[in-house]
Amino acid sequence: MTSWRFADPIFFGLIPCLAIVVYVALVGRRQERLRFSDVGLASAAQGGRGQLFRLIPLGLRVSMLFLVIVAMARPQGGSKGQEVLSEGVDIMLVADTSGSMDAMDFTLGGQRATRLEVAKKVIREFVAGRVNDRIGLVVFGEEAFVQCPTTLDYGILVNSLDAVKLKMAGDGTAIGSALGTAVASLEPMPGTSKIVILLTDGKNTTGILDPEQAARAAATYGIKVYTIGVGTDGEAPFRTGGLRGYVYQKVEMDEPTLKAIAKATGARYFRADSSESLAQIFTLIDDMEKTKVEVREWVDYDELFRSFLLPALLLLMTELVLRATWLRTLPG
Repeated sequence: MTSWRFADPIFFGLIPCLAIVVYVALVGRRQERLRFSDVGLASAAQGGRGQLFRLIPLGLRVSMLFLVIVAMARPQGGSKGQEVLSEGVDIMLVADTSGSMDAMDFTLGGQRATRLEVAKKVIREFVAGRVNDRIGLVVFGEEAFVQCPTTLDYGILVNSLDAVKLKMAGDGTAIGSALGTAVASLEPMPGTSKIVILLTDGKNTTGILDPEQAARAAATYGIKVYTIGVGTDGEAPFRTGGLRGYVYQKVEMDEPTLKAIAKATGARYFRADSSESLAQIFTLIDDMEKTKVEVREWVDYDELFRSFLLPALLLLMTELVLRATWLRTLPG
């Protein structure tokens, strides 16, 4: 990026003086005119050139002085750039894919949608709003595994998210194993700010690691775990292949455990019972865990006064040559 400036702009205050130069030159020339009884010989000597041509030397001189003033103001130009110094947040998204995430108590565009469909949409929007953060994805059900390692390539992350399917990790809910997998992935990362966003609609029913034990491990490594309970209270509608369309089933959520996980790591627990509230929760987390960005700007300036002095010198020489030859005047 190119940047321009004048190091000594105070010299532009001399520009009004150019009007004085013009005035003195015009008045002085009128006062120095000689009276002749016959100007025929003088006209012949001037070659019949009009008054307009006689103003050329004055125009050259004024232009020369203007360029000199600009040069005195020290014009400078240079390359302007910036260096972005930021340490992104390492984020691991942990998504429940158990069978209960097929409940259709949420809506998208006015139509019923499953909890998993809404969760994927909101996560996709969350990822689109982040900058300079390494983000990964863990999915869990009866088992837990890394669907996408932490990456700055959000395109790969979104493709991995799109590939997430219901029950792809089994039909149970291993919250402790999922959190342990996320912590194991984040712990070796070099960054100092690390968070887990764990989204589930159930309670821990399987797995070899207790959720609160996994939370203590996260706290030991300075990893904050935001927990989100997804779904309405009581019974939730599920699709059926029969004529009834939907069947209502009871879905249990272990909110006390989710609250304990968040509290142990210095984070917060949220409850999302609609598409709108889930989106608001992710927006809130996004605001709380913003990447700190430091921008360092620099400019390398070069002196450009020569670009104005050289044309000024050329104009001066042109004026002198014209006065001595083509536009010479008769001696007084």
